[in-house]
Amino acid sequence: MVQQISVPITGRPITPKENLRRVFAGERPMWMPAWIMESQYCWPDVVLEHPKYEYDGKDWWGTEWVYVDVVGGMMVKPGTRTISDILNWKEELKFPDLEAIDWEADAAEQTARYDPDKMHLFHCTEGIFERLHEIIPFEDALEAMVLEPDTVKEFFQAIADFKIRLLKKIFQYYAPIDYVVYGDDWGTARAGFFSNKMYREMIYPYTSQVIQFIKSQGKFVELHSCGLNEQYVPFMIEMGIDLWAPQAINNSDFLKKTYGDRIGFAFSVRGLDQPGISESEVRRIIRDFVDRYAAGGRTMAAIMAPPEVMGPALDELYQYSLAYYARLPVAAC
Repeated sequence: MVQQISVPITGRPITPKENLRRVFAGERPMWMPAWIMESQYCWPDVVLEHPKYEYDGKDWWGTEWVYVDVVGGMMVKPGTRTISDILNWKEELKFPDLEAIDWEADAAEQTARYDPDKMHLFHCTEGIFERLHEIIPFEDALEAMVLEPDTVKEFFQAIADFKIRLLKKIFQYYAPIDYVVYGDDWGTARAGFFSNKMYREMIYPYTSQVIQFIKSQGKFVELHSCGLNEQYVPFMIEMGIDLWAPQAINNSDFLKKTYGDRIGFAFSVRGLDQPGISESEVRRIIRDFVDRYAAGGRTMAAIMAPPEVMGPALDELYQYSLAYYARLPVAAC
C-alpha cells in the first residue's frame, strides 16, 4: 500500500509539502495536516528489516516474521531465536551487506512514483531495542539489559552504526527524502519498558547518534514509538526529535500543554469509529479537535476511520483548520 502512486492534493494555497514543513519546523501552517495522508512513503523493496513485500518469511537478519490479522501487521514468530545468546552476538549475527545491494535499480522504481508537492519520508523501522528483542526472545532481551549491560551496549552501538550506514544509502539513492520516521517501541499500555535511568544509560546514547545523523543531513525526524511513553518526551526533545505520533493511550492534553512548544505531535482523533456515526457528528469531532490542539501549530491529526467517514473528516479538517489559522494575527500561531 505504501508503494502505490500517491493521490495528488490540489487546490490549496500552498503545497502540502510546504505546509507540512512548517509543522515540523515549528512555524505557523496554513492548515492542520492529516498525518501520513499528506506525505509520501519511500519503502524500498531492498531494505529487508521485514520480509520482502511484508510476506511471511525471514528478514535480512534471519529473524522469522508472520502477518497477524488482529494487529494488522508483521510480528516476529513466537519462539524465534536468531542467535543462541546475547553473549554470542558478534560470532553468530550476520549483518546485511549494504554494498551488495542494487540500490540504483530499486531507487529508479521508487522515485518514479514521487509526488513533488509532498514531503517524502523514509520509515527507518526496527530501532535498536526492537532489533535486540527480534534476535532473542523479549524476556531475554530485558534480562540481558540488566545482567549483561556492557554486551548490550556494544550491540546497540553496532546497530546504530548500521542504521547510519543504511540511511546514507537511502539519502544518496532515494533523494529527495525530507524526513525520517524512526521506529522503536519503548512501552506497554501501562508505562515505558525502562526506568528513566536505564533509558538514559542504555537507549538514549545510541538512539541519539542516529537522530543526530539524520538532523545533520538536513532532515526532520518523526518518532514512531508505541506504548505509554510520556515519561520519555524530555529525552525526545533533547535528542532533537521534531515530532512524535503517540498512541491514543497517552494523554494528548498533557503532552500539548507541557511540551507543545518544543516538539510536535500527531494526535489520534478519537470517536470517529462509532457505529452509524452521522456526518454532522464527524465534522463536530474534527472541529473540536482543531480547537483543542491547533494553537501553536506543531500538530497533525491522525485520522483512522472507515472510508465513509474519512471523506467528510478530511474535508472538515482542511476547511476548518484553514479558517482557524487564517483568523489568527500574523505574529500569532
